[in-house]
Amino acid sequence: MNWLKMNEDLSFRKLIYGSKCPEKLNYDFNKNGELRHVDTDEPFIFNYNNSCDSNHKRYEVLGYLITQYVYELLERVCKLQKIYIPIDALENEPKSFFFMSENVLRNCTTLVVLLQDRGVFHAGQWDQKATIHEGLQHGTQIPFITMALQSSWEVIVLNPNDNFLELKTEEKSCCVLKSTHVIPKKYNSSPEEHTVYVWDHFISKSTAGKVAFIAHGYGGLVFINLLMQRTSEVMNKVYAVALVDSAHHTMHQTQGNCQVQEWIQKHCRKWVSNNKPLDKAVGHSMNKDCPTVSAGTEKCSLALSSSLQSIFKYLKNELKVSAKAHLIRSPIGTRSRKVIKKT
Repeated sequence: MNWLKMNEDLSFRKLIYGSKCPEKLNYDFNKNGELRHVDTDEPFIFNYNNSCDSNHKRYEVLGYLITQYVYELLERVCKLQKIYIPIDALENEPKSFFFMSENVLRNCTTLVVLLQDRGVFHAGQWDQKATIHEGLQHGTQIPFITMALQSSWEVIVLNPNDNFLELKTEEKSCCVLKSTHVIPKKYNSSPEEHTVYVWDHFISKSTAGKVAFIAHGYGGLVFINLLMQRTSEVMNKVYAVALVDSAHHTMHQTQGNCQVQEWIQKHCRKWVSNNKPLDKAVGHSMNKDCPTVSAGTEKCSLALSSSLQSIFKYLKNELKVSAKAHLIRSPIGTRSRKVIKKT
């Protein structure tokens, strides 16, 4: 990943200088995508002073700026489009958004959908804490997006945690906005609702014959919810699902639906933080859940980056299997022979 090129295209320092407390956030991402102090080259330090409240506000500001930075990387570096939803929202109605590559709805054969865990992080981030302490390579979805685009696949980056419009007042002591009231965003008030909406209006309408999901943490639970809500559509269109440290519960969520359980076992694979080598089996083969393998690390913040290559190898192999199965099912066309009747 050429993080140096990305830093040249868009500087994180510009966003910090645009905030109202740059002297407290003298940080930038280096050529390796790691957040470092500009003067000392030290990693981010939470305890800036003896005030817990001040340190927390400073951390909130940093998280907000990183979110904005990743949004710009998605648009300006990954060339994704920002799509506002609901599509029929009134002018003053609260809107959410997600990102997708330009050919999702046309000339698309394979589509990859990224679905993150529940939390404060938004589109383009797997984990904000990992972004701050481990770097862009580990905390953001950009390496996954880049690999998908390099494979000539289209991409949708969901934004399941953008559920409310927060009416805020600004505190004069720091550039932190204090929430006073929240308004749910129509059709996007929860990760489950957001995902179903994007499925109905975009993913299901994509020309892609093959769709894959990569879901992390609570995102796994959200995908199984989508599967139960749109069972036949999802089973027909989705060919593979990569779950990383997933919070889903197959037996509970599928409510004894054997057909769905069999589909999950066949089309899903789960990577979990574990001390075993990458891709080594974890758990019992008799488990009703999907096949489970090690992510190659015990550190949860590194599970996604550690399993990146393995996940895409899995998706590509499953794509070949799916294509081969389609050929076997398709009838072979033969020329009709005209029989000349003897007289």
